[in-house]
Amino acid sequence: MKADSECFERSRREWLKRALLGGATMPLLLRDALAAVTRPSGMVEVTGEVLINGRPARAGAAVKPGDSVATAPGASAVFVIGRDAFLIRERSELLTAGHSVLTGSLRLVTGKLLSVFGRGPRSITTPTATIGIRGTGIYIEAETERTYVCTCYGLVDLQASNMPDARQTVRTTHHDAPRYIYAHGGTPIRMIETAPVINHSDAELIMLEALVGRKPPFLASGLEYKNYQEPVAK
Repeated sequence: MKADSECFERSRREWLKRALLGGATMPLLLRDALAAVTRPSGMVEVTGEVLINGRPARAGAAVKPGDSVATAPGASAVFVIGRDAFLIRERSELLTAGHSVLTGSLRLVTGKLLSVFGRGPRSITTPTATIGIRGTGIYIEAETERTYVCTCYGLVDLQASNMPDARQTVRTTHHDAPRYIYAHGGTPIRMIETAPVINHSDAELIMLEALVGRKPPFLASGLEYKNYQEPVAK
């Protein structure tokens, strides 16, 4: 068992080194992941004013299902709950729910969230959408009238909150089918529309998966590494 663990760690460090040399946008966190012997939990990095359940958060603080995480202007946070890892950007509010250390459901009240999930069903709701998740990397921007969803890889079920008949199942391998989901559209076909890839990168996905001891499937499948776009504030 010890030999297998050491072999896994060597393999993980090698592909992380390749990602880092390839121009990853978050080298400090990648470097930390390379050095880590055990998987981190809770708050991994805090920038600016971040609150857990309304109280100021620091790196190392526990985050568990049932907690809320909110960020002020200019702030961001990276954190781990069980097998799932999250990057929440500024001006965002996330409510979590679940049992023990397993996240069952989340509500992105507002803002921007990049997440990677382990196996098992999850759900994320926003003001305009319900998103059913099965082992997925996903980026979401939640607004009052529109939700942006990029299924970076994996399988999701999308449904417009105000029109249950407006739904799609999306399966992707590498940012293949981003969508806008609207609060109002008149007809189901207008409630969910094609969108571009915006405001998140492969480097961030690599970093998040590394924190939970995994790597994105687009690396294992041999797809070319791409850094689509640096995070851009709206």
